[in-house]
Amino acid sequence: MGTLTAKQVFSNPIHFLAYGFGAGLSPKAPGTMGTLAAIPLYLLLMHAGTWIYLGGLTFSLVAGVFICGYTAEKLQLDDPGCVVWDEVAGYLLTMLGLPFGIVWIVAGFALFRLFDIWKPWPIRWLDRNIKGGLGIMLDDVVAALVSCAILNTAAHFVNV
Repeated sequence: MGTLTAKQVFSNPIHFLAYGFGAGLSPKAPGTMGTLAAIPLYLLLMHAGTWIYLGGLTFSLVAGVFICGYTAEKLQLDDPGCVVWDEVAGYLLTMLGLPFGIVWIVAGFALFRLFDIWKPWPIRWLDRNIKGGLGIMLDDVVAALVSCAILNTAAHFVNV
């Protein structure tokens, strides 16, 4: 099957989320577009408060397994590039605990994309060996955890 039409994406709430609010429809770099689509969500959740942020993050991670798995199954693909909810959730996880500011927003975006694209071990292993919704999510979660750890360490030493 391969991909969904814009009408299919925007008329089904699960596909809409899986496609990162439509960002996965991008013909070029859908993962990067999905991460960009996460920034307004990050800003909204940050301004809503810590507990709302943590709730949104938890939802994005837990529901993401179902959201990504459901749409991938409909597309009959293991890890379709158009399914970018994993990038949305990954960016939110990357930004956990960081100071609020444009420097951190950009650094989080860049570092998360680096690890998500580069896929050093064990990210590459997870990407290749764990299937379904969990597999789609898991490599991005690990990329996000590595990015989050690096950025929070940097934030500890740098006052930006």
